[in-house]
Amino acid sequence: MLLNYITWNVDPVLFHLGPLAVRWYGLLWAIGIYATLLIVQRLYKHEKLPEAWLDKLFLYTVIGAIAGARLGHCLFYEWQLMPEPVTFLGMTFEYGNHYLSHPWEILYIWHGGLASHGGAIGILIAMYYFNKNVSKKGYVWIFDRLVIGVAICGAAIRMGNLMNSEIYGGVTSLPWGFVFIRDLQGDGLPHHPTQIYEMIYCLFTFAITWWLYWKKEAYKKNGLIFGVFLIGIFGSRFVLEFIKNNQEAFESNFPLNMGQILSLPFIIWGIWLIVQSSKTKVELK
Repeated sequence: MLLNYITWNVDPVLFHLGPLAVRWYGLLWAIGIYATLLIVQRLYKHEKLPEAWLDKLFLYTVIGAIAGARLGHCLFYEWQLMPEPVTFLGMTFEYGNHYLSHPWEILYIWHGGLASHGGAIGILIAMYYFNKNVSKKGYVWIFDRLVIGVAICGAAIRMGNLMNSEIYGGVTSLPWGFVFIRDLQGDGLPHHPTQIYEMIYCLFTFAITWWLYWKKEAYKKNGLIFGVFLIGIFGSRFVLEFIKNNQEAFESNFPLNMGQILSLPFIIWGIWLIVQSSKTKVELK
């Protein structure tokens, strides 16, 4: 007799080095970043771009992604209902954020908490300075190449979420539903493994942007690859959020959850970039 669900009981800690715990999540973040570097390296070689750019791109991207992901989690998702509402300047606040009163704890990354939207915003800021100080080829030009690798990084990070038994969907009767044994706040019922769904759309977006770059030379149309990436990643994320559990209780008061609200600007930007790409062309040297 076949089971109608999958029991998931993977230890999130890969191994210990003395008091240090090496977790699958951190390892998969590192693998994703390294895979991004290898992919972008191939694209830069194809276009005969300076090798020195790649090292600086790697540094800017890592700092922007990690800092942004941590800040994004602390500022977007850590809002909790306060025991007593607070009135300030005639406005009443029912929710508070621990990190606003304890900002130094944002640095406590060993406590966990990274948000993909925050990472995206961090990379956007970092690439502004990379373009200004290094490449000077144009802001969107950078992303037409970088996001091909970022799609693979996104898949690796979602695999990390699966290994952590976190950020999954609602209850399901489908045979691939996962019972997350190690989620101490779980209900013991099969849930949508939305981490796997997100891995799939990341890999699919990678395949499409890779094909556009190599087979259609889409990098000659400024913003086309970047626009497709934004719609592929954030459009899929927006739809998938309808079957995901809210990460924080305060989101239940919103018509859309935080993930969907943060995805909308990226989706709109992606549509605009695709429309504009049909009007412009990159001058390759």
